[in-house]
Amino acid sequence: MAHETAHTERPEPGDTDGGKADAAVVRDALGVGVAVGLSGFAFGVTSAGAGLTLLQTCMTSLLIFTGASQFALVGALAAGGNPFTAAAGAFFLGVRNAFYGLRLSQLLALRRPVRPVAAQWVIDETTAVALAQPDRRSARLGFTVTGATLYVLWNVTTLLGALGAEALGDTDAWGLDAAGPAVFLALLAPMLRGTVERAVAVVAVVLGLGLLPVLPAGVPVLVAGLAAPLVLFVQGRRGSRDARADEAGEGAADDRAGADADAGAGTDGAGHGEERE
Repeated sequence: MAHETAHTERPEPGDTDGGKADAAVVRDALGVGVAVGLSGFAFGVTSAGAGLTLLQTCMTSLLIFTGASQFALVGALAAGGNPFTAAAGAFFLGVRNAFYGLRLSQLLALRRPVRPVAAQWVIDETTAVALAQPDRRSARLGFTVTGATLYVLWNVTTLLGALGAEALGDTDAWGLDAAGPAVFLALLAPMLRGTVERAVAVVAVVLGLGLLPVLPAGVPVLVAGLAAPLVLFVQGRRGSRDARADEAGEGAADDRAGADADAGAGTDGAGHGEERE
């Protein structure tokens, strides 16, 4: 992907030549943290409406801390689903964070004692902010500021939302649940520079929206994750086919050159024979 190419060669943490200004990184990270953190209101209200107690709601945000999985959990419970089924759906929806962790472990290269704490902050927004930075130092700063801001604000607003569920009324009227996806799309859009990235995005949208009416909540998102390997597989097949066509063309050219050489040699031999006669 384009953003991975940009991070192939990174300066060491102390090397700031060509790096992004700390103030700009902090500004962007705070913007993401505050904008997405407000979605905690919607979760607190939704969780309270689903029948979870104040303690259960707050512990969900403190321990799970991945908005999509939390909403999937309380949404399934509100619809009368089995608690184990709801938990399983939330778990599988949160599996994507493990893949984020594989990428960020190489990018951030954090010290071993810090990794358990940092792992709690590996979510969509922190990953997007970190990957958008030009060097490792800026990536660490962006990840830390985004994670800390979002974690604190998300939990505070979860508490306030659960306490004021009745006063807030219909959360759809506030549009708080759309803040997180909107910010993530804004971060993702600049990374769609190449044909492959755009193809992955289009296929993911088609899979997600197309399967939304027929699959349980949260599953279409997981299926949409297959867009990347699917596009890469098609691209690999096309590249192999083009390579074989090039090899065939080169082989035909070599055969023609060999035939021309043989014909030239035969002509020279006939000429020499005539001279001897």
